Amino acid sequence: MADGSSETKSSNQMWGGRFASGPDAIMEEINASIGFDKKLYAQDIRGSIAHATMLAHQGIISAEDKDKIVHGLDTILSEIDSGAFEFSRRLEDIHMNIEARLAALIGPAAGRLHTARSRNDQVALDFRLWVKEELQKTEKALTGLIAAFLDRAEEHAETVMPGFTHLQTAQPVTFGHHCMAYVEMFGRDRARVRHAIEHMDESPIGAAALAGTGFPIDRHMTAKALGFREPTRNSIDTVSDRDFALEFLSIAAIAATHLSRLAEEIVIWSTPQFGFVRLSDAFSTGSSIMPQKKNPDAAELVRAKTGRVNGSLVALLTVMKGLPLAYSKDMQEDKEQVFDAAESLELAIAAMTGMIRDVTIRADRMKAAAGSGYSTATDLADWLVREAGLPFRDAHHVTGRVVALAEQKGCDLADLPLAELQAINSAITDKVYGVLTVEASVASRTSFGGTAPSEVRKQIAWWRARN
Repeated sequence: MADGSSETKSSNQMWGGRFASGPDAIMEEINASIGFDKKLYAQDIRGSIAHATMLAHQGIISAEDKDKIVHGLDTILSEIDSGAFEFSRRLEDIHMNIEARLAALIGPAAGRLHTARSRNDQVALDFRLWVKEELQKTEKALTGLIAAFLDRAEEHAETVMPGFTHLQTAQPVTFGHHCMAYVEMFGRDRARVRHAIEHMDESPIGAAALAGTGFPIDRHMTAKALGFREPTRNSIDTVSDRDFALEFLSIAAIAATHLSRLAEEIVIWSTPQFGFVRLSDAFSTGSSIMPQKKNPDAAELVRAKTGRVNGSLVALLTVMKGLPLAYSKDMQEDKEQVFDAAESLELAIAAMTGMIRDVTIRADRMKAAAGSGYSTATDLADWLVREAGLPFRDAHHVTGRVVALAEQKGCDLADLPLAELQAINSAITDKVYGVLTVEASVASRTSFGGTAPSEVRKQIAWWRARN
């Protein structure tokens, strides 16, 4: 920069002698990442302390310099936590900002910290640590959401509601069973989170720029100090790898999709036309012009967050798709996408957990709707197979004629006279009425994973033992 400020000189010194003058305004604008990567300050300091400690243990730097470095980094951490630290855009990123402040605090010893390290493996470490911690938070949040569904499932193991395909009434189910469907979905999300944590549990520090280092470092020591299972095994891949970020975004996109499907059901169920649920004021808003309105805004916003998360995944996939090995500056564009997706997912899970715990279930409306659309027709067909010995295709045909008759008469299947049923098929007896109620229908679905209350309670118990 033309002003020749000490800050600019400091930046140029860190770049090295190759760059005799600072970047112009455009280069500074496109190159700087401190506006977003300052979020990594705690991980950067943690990694630097582990690195300095290892360097001293290996005799690469003195114990005195190590102590100065650690004390200085602890001071910087306190400054950032308290809001007293002044971030500089001219120092590009979080690494240079911390290193410059460390030099101001402890003098020449600060320059020894970067021995056997590059910003390439440094940023890979910081980002990996941050993503790992975020995955751990996501695992905890999903566990809370699953617990909320288990409570509602247990409460409503016998509450009858219509089950849908194509959003048309299909067969009666219980609301508890419906809740358990989401337990399965979010359980898979949590399993993906756990697998991702295990998958990425390798320390990048020590890979240096791309080829490793000639200093006698101990990468297993730093890996252990930072809570990783082991160090990465190829230095080129280490600084090139952003799979862990892509995995996080993939997991976030799938989980957000599940949240969006749930949000859509809440939106539909809360309409007067359905009336299955009533949202509290905490998760609803009114209309500026229509005083009778109660809008499910929280659910709608959860549904919308999915677009942002999906966009972040596609953006990072596009950034990474054409990069040669090893590091390229393109990879600076990885963090904002992950930060935004993480914030969106965290907020969406919290909102949905609150809604599920808070929502009022209108069991009377669910039960009234459960018998609509001739939802026990399949039970009639099954009865004809089981009791009358008809092949299922014949039973299906007979049931279709019975449904057509009920439609013609404008009544439910259970309201059809026995004589009219026998006119369609003489094998039908009065015992058929025992399967035409919605309660009898759900109680009969006792196959493993079925909607029968007894089976729902088994699945609740299984999940409670694992949640």
